Parts: sequence; structure tokens; C-alpha cells
Amino acid sequence: MEILPISKFKSNCLSVLEDVKRQKKKIIITKRGEPIAEIRPIEDKSEEIPLKETVLFLNDIYAAVAENDWKVLK
Repeated sequence: MEILPISKFKSNCLSVLEDVKRQKKKIIITKRGEPIAEIRPIEDKSEEIPLKETVLFLNDIYAAVAENDWKVLK
């Protein structure tokens, strides 16, 4: 994690943000030596979908289960 004074951030804002995006690094912005903000890249949300593509449909999900075992249908 890089620490950057606010004066350097103000003068190089666009290049700092481009570095954060490209290098996936976090930067702490300080004012008079005290941290005031953290800049970090946005995480890719598409990877965080739980159970995505883990369900497998084999048959009609509305069909009766064990249809041949029901006495009423015979």
C-alpha cells in the first residue's frame, strides 16, 4: 500500500487513479501526515455470484416426482 501526500495527489490525480486501476493497488492519501482517504480499485462483482452455474436441470422441474408410483394415477 502506497502513502501519498494530498499535494502530490492533487498534482497527479489522473495518473494516480490510472495506476490504481492498472496495478490494482491501494493508496492512502494523507494531509499533514494524517490519513484522510483510501483509494482502491473496484472489485469485479461478477466473480462473487454464489452458486452461479452450479445448478443442473435434468428433466422438467414441474413434472411429478415418481409419477408411476402414485396409485391415484393408475
